[in-house]
Amino acid sequence: HVQLVESGGGSVQAGGSLRLSCVASGYAYSRLCMGWFRQTPGKEREGVALIYTGTGIASYADSVKGRFTISHDNAKNTLYLQMNSLNPEDTAMYYCAANPLVCRGLSPRGYVYWGQGTQVTVS
Repeated sequence: HVQLVESGGGSVQAGGSLRLSCVASGYAYSRLCMGWFRQTPGKEREGVALIYTGTGIASYADSVKGRFTISHDNAKNTLYLQMNSLNPEDTAMYYCAANPLVCRGLSPRGYVYWGQGTQVTVS
């Protein structure tokens, strides 16, 4: 069982930056597919970025390419999302998610474990 705890959300002005963190614990898998998702009230959860911890290969949603960077520190079992050039459309609850061993893209259905979320508000 993978436990995920996000942090780093907050309020920022348009054009600003935030870095989200997600600490993973309680698992013995050698590799994880880890992703960041976001959701606003009344809308479906959407994938933002993913990274496969075995190779470091990452993938991004078109809406965040060139502005967001996902990374993973294997030694700290921590996932990051560096968000730059934020705009009000990035306002959402951001969730960290993980799936053992296999990456199945940015669909939420491809992830088994989820954190509780951290709010990002851009004004």
